[in-house]
Amino acid sequence: MADLSQTPANVKLGDENTLTKLRQAGEAITQGMPYYISATDGKAYQTDANDGVAKAAVKGIALLPAALDGYFIGAEEGLVFVGATVAVGTAYVVSATKGAIAPLADITTGQFVGQIGYAVTTSTIDIQPVIVGVAKA
Repeated sequence: MADLSQTPANVKLGDENTLTKLRQAGEAITQGMPYYISATDGKAYQTDANDGVAKAAVKGIALLPAALDGYFIGAEEGLVFVGATVAVGTAYVVSATKGAIAPLADITTGQFVGQIGYAVTTSTIDIQPVIVGVAKA
């Protein structure tokens, strides 16, 4: 498998119970990108499984784009149409490609695991972030 090939315009809430939050971007963020919150400045940044546990600590998925220091709405728990086709029952995680989403099976030795959630339909992921805090052996 490979990173999700997302269409940003198709990323949206999955239902009215999805938990959302207004976030400030510490760098440009595209709709559909997973993000983490920096302990240094409290801003949102693109996740990266190759760059330490903090950057793999996914908080949510951006529902709107934002420029540097701009604001966006992020989905932090619940159903999200991710703008891509996903495999039902598959766990999705922070990718080794900055700002991307990958199936868990794509994580390789030395990459940090940041669980985003599980696909519940062929177009939605139930966002349930888990900070695993370990690199794959």
